[in-house]
Amino acid sequence: MSGSTSTTAAPVILVPGFWLGAWAWDEVATELRAAGCEVTALTLPGLSPDTHDRGAVTAEDHVAAICAAVEAADRPPVLVVHSAAGFAGYAASDRVPDRLAAMVYVDTAPGVGALDPSFTADELPMDWASLSAEENLDGLSPEQLATFRERAVPEPGGVVRQAVELHDDARNDVPSTLICTSFTAEQYRAYAEQEGVSWLAGIRELRDVEWVDLPTSHWPMWSRPRELAVVIADVARGHGASPA
Repeated sequence: MSGSTSTTAAPVILVPGFWLGAWAWDEVATELRAAGCEVTALTLPGLSPDTHDRGAVTAEDHVAAICAAVEAADRPPVLVVHSAAGFAGYAASDRVPDRLAAMVYVDTAPGVGALDPSFTADELPMDWASLSAEENLDGLSPEQLATFRERAVPEPGGVVRQAVELHDDARNDVPSTLICTSFTAEQYRAYAEQEGVSWLAGIRELRDVEWVDLPTSHWPMWSRPRELAVVIADVARGHGASPA
């Protein structure tokens, strides 16, 4: 992998998007560890297959789980969030901005408010017909698509409809890298200028942003895991500690 060897890489925390657990990051985590990074992948509350009451899981629960992982790290980590985890990840940066080395948004952005305030069900199952018709699946093999369908679990409804309050403007000084895969960086910036797009709303607030284009699907951890890991590892090295 590329990148400077003059620093010790910051730890990396990987957070998957809707319907996914820590397993979704397996290939990327392997690449990062081979590059010398310490890696923790999270399964957020309600996203384990054996969860019995997803209706009781809240958006705050997701934020708290991410904050706990950040605070458990022995030094400030790079927090990597994918897809709709951009909401909880950005809220976590509001809670513990001084504990973060950097943020990485993988085909997502800092979300503000609720994804869908009108959603009323206890959980949101993955609708494969709609997903495959609407989302970019470029580069995913039949085997990967089958695994996705088999292992996906419903998303807690509270996470879909609830907003998390933000209070600490210091979150916007956390160095942030946006890795753009199913849309280009130019498209992201243009979409962020539109009003009412909650999952992009925080882009205009950030004060330290780097944009990276990595053309592929919305799930680059499967379609381009090595290339994605290279970008993340470079961020981790760039925000790591100098050796004693």
